[in-house]
Amino acid sequence: MNRTTYLGELEQMILLAILRLDDGAYGMAIREEMEARAGRELSRSAAYITLERLAKKGYLTTRMGNPSPVRGGRAKRYYQITDAGHEALRDSGRALMSLWADQEWLLEES
Repeated sequence: MNRTTYLGELEQMILLAILRLDDGAYGMAIREEMEARAGRELSRSAAYITLERLAKKGYLTTRMGNPSPVRGGRAKRYYQITDAGHEALRDSGRALMSLWADQEWLLEES
């Protein structure tokens, strides 16, 4: 892993949420997935700032969906992980698993 593939915790969590959502990964769905899976509430601004940062790093691509009358004619922006994003997530996950090795007792309830 090198500095260009370093991911912060929030970046990792958002990338993992996008993987879980597959073709349905748009802003609100990502925020809902984070809350449902990780119990972490994420403000709109934090979500979109992080999504923009990940896109600038080359870890995400975006596409616009069709406009929706429910959304006042606005379209949703959908996110997809790039190959570089997969690599960064894989590197980050390996580093974390290496650090967690033999420390699983920390995950147990007291």
